[in-house]
Amino acid sequence: MCSVGPASRAHVTPASGRLGGGAGVASPAVPPSSPARGSAGRARRRDRHGRGLRGPLAPPEVPLPRSRSQRFDDLVLDAVERLERRLGDELSGIEFAVEEVPGLGDWDRDWVPLGRSFTGAGARPPRVVVYRRPIETRVQGERELRLLVHDVVVEEVADLLGRQPEDIDPDYGRD
Repeated sequence: MCSVGPASRAHVTPASGRLGGGAGVASPAVPPSSPARGSAGRARRRDRHGRGLRGPLAPPEVPLPRSRSQRFDDLVLDAVERLERRLGDELSGIEFAVEEVPGLGDWDRDWVPLGRSFTGAGARPPRVVVYRRPIETRVQGERELRLLVHDVVVEEVADLLGRQPEDIDPDYGRD
């Protein structure tokens, strides 16, 4: 589960940039006691098969591609930010989260939900959860995905606030 956090603090932490760890990490081509040094003073490293110098994945001026789940998180954040501009403080205590698939243990219907809202209880704040895989299987392209994510977020916020989706966002359901 990727938790997006309360609406007033919605953010996604960037990827750590680490590509491996443990047994899959390349070791130096020369023993640690006598590392080969390049002109910049850094130790030279080869891949695990000893075939070449390791370099960056992309030049610094080129952004690295984002994963599907990272792009989906961005779409949810965009929808929340759009609603924040309209509703302001009404969203301040609501947490937004993204999960891959819904847990259907207590689900008694014959269809799969695209999102769910949970009212706050005790110290637990109200929460909107958007399910990535069911939404992605229902759309054909990036534009449809963006629209469906926005509509699901609007529906769940409306359910939590006890209002109609059209009251929350007049663009609800439009292409």
